[in-house]
Amino acid sequence: MPEKHLFEYAVIRVMPKVEREEFLNVGVILYCASQGFLQTRFQLNEARLLALAPGLDLPELHERLHAFERICAGRKEGGVIGQLAVASRFRWLTSTRSTIVQTSPVHPGLCQDPTDTLARLYEELVC
Repeated sequence: MPEKHLFEYAVIRVMPKVEREEFLNVGVILYCASQGFLQTRFQLNEARLLALAPGLDLPELHERLHAFERICAGRKEGGVIGQLAVASRFRWLTSTRSTIVQTSPVHPGLCQDPTDTLARLYEELVC
């Protein structure tokens, strides 16, 4: 039987008006320590977002989400946070914040392949 690996994930949400607590799931971030895996997958459904929040600054939102990608990838492109250890980057990305881009609580699970699991969670929770 293939080895299972502990992973943690959170759903990335766009919450245009924090005080209303209305949000749209736009992505998933997944961390698997034993595989040194930290990746995110997202897509903006612009029509749904604009229906929820007319006048939303979509280019700014795209930039914020691409920052998640850069931090996950690490290295210099991820800035100061991107140069932290993988676990620290995941904890920073999933920390509680009151901004337009937020994450759900972190959930654990077991997987054989974190890439496949990220794709499955994305399909289930975002699409």
